[in-house]
Amino acid sequence: MSEQIVECVPNISEGRDEEKINRIVDAARIDGVKILGVEPDPDYNRTVITFAGTMKEVELAAIQLIRKAIEEIDMRTHSGEHPRMGCVDVCPFIPISNSTMDDCVNIAQRVAEEIAHLDVPVFLYGYAAVAESRRLLSTLRKGEYEGLEARFADNSALHGDETRLPDLGATSWNESSQKSGGITIGARDILLAYNVNIDDADPYVAQQIGSLVRSSGRLIKSEDGERKFRTKGLLQHVQGMGVPLESHNISQVSMNLQNYRITNLHHAFDCIASLCKNMKSRPKGSELVGLVPLDAMVESGKWYIGEGHSDEAYIDAAIEHLGLNSIGPFNPRERIIEWAIQEGEE
Repeated sequence: MSEQIVECVPNISEGRDEEKINRIVDAARIDGVKILGVEPDPDYNRTVITFAGTMKEVELAAIQLIRKAIEEIDMRTHSGEHPRMGCVDVCPFIPISNSTMDDCVNIAQRVAEEIAHLDVPVFLYGYAAVAESRRLLSTLRKGEYEGLEARFADNSALHGDETRLPDLGATSWNESSQKSGGITIGARDILLAYNVNIDDADPYVAQQIGSLVRSSGRLIKSEDGERKFRTKGLLQHVQGMGVPLESHNISQVSMNLQNYRITNLHHAFDCIASLCKNMKSRPKGSELVGLVPLDAMVESGKWYIGEGHSDEAYIDAAIEHLGLNSIGPFNPRERIIEWAIQEGEE
């Protein structure tokens, strides 16, 4: 694949009205772009949309989707369990194939400038942030939608001057900013949502392992709770925790692999399998949530069967050894980003 391919994963603040969601998604359906996933959550009242394609087309699709979301969603009536600041709560661009992070930063900045013309507040985050203090989405989103009015009035208890105002667009609590809320656009590395299953309905083992493998490690406290220190975790660039999965009578170590080129699927799986053995338990396959880049699967396949094989053989080996079919079928033609772009819906 010689084209410069990028992925875009906008999260919109609507997860209940199917017709409205479809109208917003339809705005991104243009030549050169494949819609790879639409995942609404009514409890969160939020939908995660994934699309990918050539750079210019993805940029245009993102602008059209954000414009449509601004038209369709009114944040003044929105409620949901997930933290959010605006109708397009976050819209990251992610380099996939023959594209760089600088490419995605440039796309994010151009999209932000275009959307700012609509007189709505626009924040830049991740690699597109204008300062290190504004890089984290969680920092910019403090106070959520309900806190924006105070931020614009300069009486926010949660934000100082470094993070209080948007980078572009409206900086007053006018009708357009009240309706749209804050829209956050940026560039980030691809993130793999990866869960390793533990053959135990009780989440105790999964919770212990989660605290050992996550990069932030464990918080160790003295018996009286007055003194504490934090250990380092076993894996780099990993967020993780142990949770029960009652519907399957198992538990999971639920992880975000934030840099799969440093900690890939097989690193996480084999580390957890080793810890399971020490704790008299065992893994029961694993689960990928969303899509995965081709090279991540190929590298895992190479780890298990060595060099000298085709990509297809590496993919089969990764699926088998990681147990990716353990909870539901894993179709690589639909779940590997580069293959899904070639075969996905127009």
